Amino acid sequence: MDVPPVKPPIPSTPSHADLEIKDAQLIFSAVWADLEEQHGRDKLRFPREFIWLGGAPGAGKGTNTPFIAEARGITAPSIVMSDLLTSPHALAIKNAGKLVENREVIGLLFEELLSPRYHEGVIIDGFPRTKVQVECLKLFYHEMLTLHSEYRSTQLSRYFRKPMFRIALLFVSEEVSVQRQLKRGTEIEANNRQVRESGKGQLLELRATDIDPSLCRNRYRMFKETTFDALQSLRKIFHFHFIDAENALPEVQQNISQEFSYQSSLELSPEVYELIRDIPAASQLALHARQELVERLELYEEQHRPLFERVVKLVQDKMIPIVRTHAISGHARINREDELWDDPLALRIMIDVLSERGFHATVDIHRMDVPERINPDTREIICRTKKVYRIEIRYQASDIRRGH
Repeated sequence: MDVPPVKPPIPSTPSHADLEIKDAQLIFSAVWADLEEQHGRDKLRFPREFIWLGGAPGAGKGTNTPFIAEARGITAPSIVMSDLLTSPHALAIKNAGKLVENREVIGLLFEELLSPRYHEGVIIDGFPRTKVQVECLKLFYHEMLTLHSEYRSTQLSRYFRKPMFRIALLFVSEEVSVQRQLKRGTEIEANNRQVRESGKGQLLELRATDIDPSLCRNRYRMFKETTFDALQSLRKIFHFHFIDAENALPEVQQNISQEFSYQSSLELSPEVYELIRDIPAASQLALHARQELVERLELYEEQHRPLFERVVKLVQDKMIPIVRTHAISGHARINREDELWDDPLALRIMIDVLSERGFHATVDIHRMDVPERINPDTREIICRTKKVYRIEIRYQASDIRRGH
């Protein structure tokens, strides 16, 4: 019987995503090899903290950069990718509303990140924007982890600390984006017109995408189709949420702070987190502190009214007059020997009463031996223990206004 010949399997065609990952690996390997050859491996000293700031056109990246820098204690200037790419070729591509080639973007960025002024932290505005850039960012993170592991037990360990990546991605709708882009263009045109007429000031760059609604929409759609989609895969390694940037600036900045708090909670290793997880976060305590304070005061009145009244009277008659004399400084120290404070509940009531009225009170108990008599037989000095309650009260200092 004739056996039909076995046909060789038809090789599968690589998917577009697979090709992009391969491109990223090739680009990153080439860039990294250039850095090692030019600087040496032990000079690849990148920042400890990275804020990767991105988002839709007109989402307010530049507006919120100073707030983010102050919140994270970053003093170095931010790296704005559109400013970093200043070659004639890059400018022509940007003015057409398109993206600069990945190889040029990544090479320039990594070279800039080696500057010592970014050692403690840096904000990168406008990266990553493509799937290739996202994959290169993942590879960059893993290389930094490798450097950290390689140098952690050496004298150079302070230059190769574990990297801290935070993602801040601001999102607005297409209509808001177009509106803000055109508004920016109008403001730039007004500025440049005034500079030309007066000869004072500085001309600002006016892009075609700042004055043409169709180009504005095209820029936004490119973000949605290219950048937004690319960033989804980044969430598999770095957990983050897109930040709503459509509302008033204070609300947007509150959203940014909340997102950074969320990302900070994920930075600990599972082992460390397991040890401290049962200690509540201060931010969570603060959310319910006022409600719990009111409930405690109501409980004192219902179940311990005589003690509650005694504490309030002592505070009002003996402590507040001293507090008043220190109103200018907003800080009073009071030493009391009242037996009432021997009851821990009385101390708790006192602290809560003062807290409800806007004071912050702390109590320290100081014990000392006070001689009372001498044993006539042994000549031993018999002492009693004296307890002094040192109460420290802080509050808003007086605002003194002097006339002129």
